[in-house]
Amino acid sequence: MSSSVSAALPAADRNDVAALLRDALIDAEFTADGLLELLGAPAYAALARSETVPALRATRGDSPLETLVRLFLLQQPVPRERAAGVLPLDACRDSGWLRESGEEVAATVDVRPYGGPDGEDWFIVSDLGCAVGGAGGVGSHEEGVVLGVGGASTTLAGITVRTPVASALDLGTGSGIQALHAARHATQVTATDLNSRALHITALTLALSGVGAADLRQGSLYEPVGDATYDLIVSNPPFVISPGARLTYRDGGMGGDDLCRTLVQESGEHLNDGGYAQFLANWQHVEGEEWTERLRSWVPRGCDAWIVQREVQDITQYAELWLRDAGDHRTDPAAYAARYDAWLDEFEARKVRAVGFGWITLRKSSAAEPSIVVEEWPHPVEQPLGDAVRAHFERVDWLRTHDDAALLESSFRLAGEVVQEQVGLPGAEDPEHVVLRQGRGMRRATKVDTVGAGFAGVCDGTLSAGRILDAIAQLVGEEQVLLRDRTPAQIRTLVEQGFLDPVGLAG
Repeated sequence: MSSSVSAALPAADRNDVAALLRDALIDAEFTADGLLELLGAPAYAALARSETVPALRATRGDSPLETLVRLFLLQQPVPRERAAGVLPLDACRDSGWLRESGEEVAATVDVRPYGGPDGEDWFIVSDLGCAVGGAGGVGSHEEGVVLGVGGASTTLAGITVRTPVASALDLGTGSGIQALHAARHATQVTATDLNSRALHITALTLALSGVGAADLRQGSLYEPVGDATYDLIVSNPPFVISPGARLTYRDGGMGGDDLCRTLVQESGEHLNDGGYAQFLANWQHVEGEEWTERLRSWVPRGCDAWIVQREVQDITQYAELWLRDAGDHRTDPAAYAARYDAWLDEFEARKVRAVGFGWITLRKSSAAEPSIVVEEWPHPVEQPLGDAVRAHFERVDWLRTHDDAALLESSFRLAGEVVQEQVGLPGAEDPEHVVLRQGRGMRRATKVDTVGAGFAGVCDGTLSAGRILDAIAQLVGEEQVLLRDRTPAQIRTLVEQGFLDPVGLAG
């Protein structure tokens, strides 16, 4: 599909100019830290909401950093003479980063500083006025517009498993943020997009960030990569369930949640053994159907899966969210109502009552009995979560290879920052129930009985589970054999959810 965006982009084959521009930006402290110091936290946070007035007020001076902020972040023309004092002006103009108009110059793209996970100074390129991706009310009706980094982008980057790999695929790369992250730990990065403009902008993002080029391929889903397989696949796809493919960056063009389903189902054929595929997705809650079973049916053969539903919206909330995203609420009321009606007609025809949003992680294990965990966890978590995701699948492997007898012979340690809460009426001799709560990672909370709480509390890696249970049995006056029979299921749950770590487990 060709882009309807007509604005010219900087040349993607002038890495020499990108390097000069990068040096100039860093010299002027046009970085994430530099912006925070210049603008202050409120104005800096407002930029993430696409609100520019506070930043405009904070950049009324003529320092090099203020000049760059007005030029590349706020899309304000600046005097040519001021720009020449900060940038390699002729090179930037000739290669298309800047355009001249009389005595002023203006940027042709949005450039936003982005701090890498190890303090790298990266820069995300996007179309003018589109630095913030996702449902931020970008208000552009241009079909091929390329957005920058929004909450969805950073969420996916945070949950991605970051182990060294030979090959990574960023499917639907957009402005290139996932490819940029993958370049840190993948020998070869392939990035695809249906939108040729997005591939061009990804090349600019990588070059301006000082990162090696990716293998850029145009096309839909896995078509551009043929039969190739990868150690890591990531995708923040156009997951919006909409009645028409109006905006390439968000509308997949397939009916209902078919695009996300297809993306997940076909990923198994493109994963190497032990490889991960990680997606953000929307899915329908259909009348008369369990949403968990719907998602289980998406998991490809030979893959373990961990699927987390983070949010659910009823169909009216969902339609309003994405109508606002496209700026339809600022158009003619009759046109807005007609579009709203079209969304509801589509949902009604498909018997959809709500839409879920969340994370899908697959791991190619080729296990005879795959582990498929589908859960709802709308509560706050600690990002980045990549290590926690990897640890989940390592625990799955451990549990799969340890029956109850082996489990009772094993030793465990209580995970870091787990606390116990006792819930009950004031003054009661015994609590109604005991809750274990994590302070890190998923920050889960789970109910346990007194045996489970006592067991977890003494797990320091020195005694086997069986010996601990025997001691507890003596304390509570229960038969040791009965306690050994009924407790492994509870221990398995605590291991699966990350409250207990088996001693000797890698990672």
